[in-house]
Amino acid sequence: MTPRAIAMHTLLQVARRASFPDVLLDIYLKEHPDLDPRDRALVTELVYGVLRWQGRLDWIIDQQATIKPDKIALPVRVILRLATYQLLFLDRIPAAAAVNEAVKLAKTSQPPHVVRFVNGILRAISRKSEILQKAQLEGSSENRLSVLYSYPVWLVQRWLAALGYEETEAFCAAGNQVPPTSIRVNTLTTTVEALAGSFRDLGFSVEPGNLAPEALHLRSIRTDISSLVQYRSGEFQVQDEASQLIAHLVQPQPGEHVLDACAGFGAKSTHLAQLMENQGKITALDNQGWKLTRLVENAKRLQVSSIEPAEMDVLELQPPFEQRCFDRILLDAPCTGLGVLRRNPDIKWKVRPKDFHRLHLVQRQMLSRLAPLLKPEGVLVYATCTVSSEENEATLQGFLSAHPDYHLESARPYLPPGCGGAVNPMGALQTWPHKHGVDGFYAARLRRTS
Repeated sequence: MTPRAIAMHTLLQVARRASFPDVLLDIYLKEHPDLDPRDRALVTELVYGVLRWQGRLDWIIDQQATIKPDKIALPVRVILRLATYQLLFLDRIPAAAAVNEAVKLAKTSQPPHVVRFVNGILRAISRKSEILQKAQLEGSSENRLSVLYSYPVWLVQRWLAALGYEETEAFCAAGNQVPPTSIRVNTLTTTVEALAGSFRDLGFSVEPGNLAPEALHLRSIRTDISSLVQYRSGEFQVQDEASQLIAHLVQPQPGEHVLDACAGFGAKSTHLAQLMENQGKITALDNQGWKLTRLVENAKRLQVSSIEPAEMDVLELQPPFEQRCFDRILLDAPCTGLGVLRRNPDIKWKVRPKDFHRLHLVQRQMLSRLAPLLKPEGVLVYATCTVSSEENEATLQGFLSAHPDYHLESARPYLPPGCGGAVNPMGALQTWPHKHGVDGFYAARLRRTS
């Protein structure tokens, strides 16, 4: 299977909301181990590039189409998106090659008249590529930003109402930037300086983090990072710098009993263990067993032994979870994920307007279930990777109103030095891609009174 064919199948499944692009890419690339590293990089570039710029690509395609946009079948549209992305965004691929490969893909599944349709549109786009790249968009602010930066109109409208025009444009632009590979140094096995030095010896470009002390940024990495000896020996964990701040806000101490209520693959669980010097106990909950399997494997790789996984839904907690048994609780809640669009551009095409209120209700329920489990004077950190007020401030205020035995503490004293600019007026952590150069995370530190 060619790189473009792999990219097409991946994008088609993502468009049908069947899976996540990173999961699909991992599966497809493992099925084709003989792919040249450059081809593997091309597949990744095509998938994430198309997802990042899908809205703008569709606008260009629809401008050239001789039929109504909704008459273009999804497989055909995916082929057109792939080729248009190559024509307008990838200088190193000849236009003729992009068009010819798209025609070949179309021939594998489409009748002759559709193949001719694909060929005609792409040749027109190829002829007008310079004009299309420089086209000045007219219309309302939301329509202009929607097409220019490739976001759904309704989402741009929300941000304009909350942030204003200039900040919305900056946020949209930042969300389309290709982020560096961000890692957390595992200080249980090495030091930041030693790991950075070993990467530089390999010829990598390495930059220290601006906010988290364990963070390093690797740029222009073409190597499968999991193949590195430093990865296999547990010297680092791939994790965005903003995500690394969450465990610091929890500030767990050696010997404590900590609950990670939505542990997922365990990036934050293993960071909590690292800060606890692998002393104490971390109960890691998740309602998907396959994620916990990955968590256990990851903890073993990182030489962490203090995590106990438990397959359970927070909303259905049962014994042995007793009241007032945890020193600290982290709820990294399910959310719309609009703070991590740089790394997960498919989110902007999957999220729906009703999701904000639905998730707000789920978050409130989760917090209420966890509230009795914390010891007096214990700490509960509520975190999301989104930037919407319904899921952040509204969820927090709703919980505090219903639980007078909890109060908000300022995040400032508990974060690493230099994070003051990422603390909002309420005292919660809020990072932004366009302000801090990291993913958009929110986290509030709550203390339970005696």
